[in-house]
Amino acid sequence: MSSPTPVWSVAELNRAVKGLLERELPILWVSGEISNLTVAASGHCYFSLKDASAQVRCVMFRNRAALLPFRPREGLKVEARAQVSLYEARGDYQLNIEAMRPAGLGALYEAFEKLKQRLAAEGLFEAARKRPLPPLPRAIGIVTSPKAAALRDVLSTLRRRAPGIPLVLYPTPVQGEGAAETVAAMIGRANARAEVDVLIVCRGGGSIEDLWAFNEEVVARAIAASALPVVSGVGHETDFTIADFVADLRAPTPTAAAELVVPDQAAHRLALAQAAQRLQRDFRRLIEGRMQKLDFLSRRLVHPGERLRGQAERLAQADLALRRAQARLLEAKRWRLLGLAQRHGHRRPDPALLARRLDELGLRLARAVQRGGERRGARLDGLAGRLAALNPEAVLARGYSLVETADGHVVRDAAELRSGQRLRLKFARGEAGAVVSEAPVEQGTLF
Repeated sequence: MSSPTPVWSVAELNRAVKGLLERELPILWVSGEISNLTVAASGHCYFSLKDASAQVRCVMFRNRAALLPFRPREGLKVEARAQVSLYEARGDYQLNIEAMRPAGLGALYEAFEKLKQRLAAEGLFEAARKRPLPPLPRAIGIVTSPKAAALRDVLSTLRRRAPGIPLVLYPTPVQGEGAAETVAAMIGRANARAEVDVLIVCRGGGSIEDLWAFNEEVVARAIAASALPVVSGVGHETDFTIADFVADLRAPTPTAAAELVVPDQAAHRLALAQAAQRLQRDFRRLIEGRMQKLDFLSRRLVHPGERLRGQAERLAQADLALRRAQARLLEAKRWRLLGLAQRHGHRRPDPALLARRLDELGLRLARAVQRGGERRGARLDGLAGRLAALNPEAVLARGYSLVETADGHVVRDAAELRSGQRLRLKFARGEAGAVVSEAPVEQGTLF
């Protein structure tokens, strides 16, 4: 018997369908027109997206809706990035919206990102190539439309902060066909005329289509090639354009751009007044110090004659002191000499006594020298007798002879000789040659 078919509850079915939709369908972009829009007190947005033949319920939770750069409204055509899901409590199929943009802007955003990445890769956004603004420009150039509200804001700010700085307007349309090329041409004209020190490129806020002229490559290239520093003040604080990234300085609004290029006149006047006060104070201190030094030097200044008289008096006093010191020194030496004479008077030598002792020592020395000579003569005679006894010639005189080889070597052993060897015989008187006629014969010791 087959097992019975399982029975699902409605909640189980809706949960399974929800999981199936969220797993099988990826996050996708859906375009349509907003209808039945409701913003709850919690901040969540509930609406439908519809086209000519269908509609779908949507929900955008508060944390996502707060990030929208525009306010959703009825009838607005949008492109929504959504996750397909199901509201289990009612079984309604719906889209959970994660992001949303006005319809038709997807291509513009894509073009914006591509150009931004390409120019960044070329180094046009690098901080190293950006130039500092002049601290006090002689003249300021403004590239914008003469009819733009941004121009009135810039002029008002510049007149208030620095009314004495000349302004030059380079008129150009800031949106529409050909606006980008005209903006680039005006930037080039300002550089060619070189009549200003800094450029403000500005316009008021608007949609991305309204600001698109400042996202064009031709404007970015013109700003990058500008020899004049460029301040970009395009749109509102949340608007960013390619011109902002390439410019030397980005201002959140046109008014802020005007504030950046010129210092506040009131602040400058205050700083100048403070600097003047510091200068006066420092100068006063310098003068007072010099006056005090002058008084000190004037007290030290003396007439040359007075100075000579003073030096003469000091010289006389020094001479008197020197004489007194010499007298005291001599007196002290004299007294010391007398004391030494008294202490060592009994030790004074007697010349007669010393002469007699010297004569006595002379006699003793002469006798010692004589006795030493006699001892050395006797020793010398003894050594001479011993030397004569050891003299080989004396031995020869007693009948002995000295045998030498031809090379002068004394023969002490008959074993050293060989037959036919020539020898030399020395006697007490004279010498004679000899030849060994027969080999030596070993004999016993004589003694």
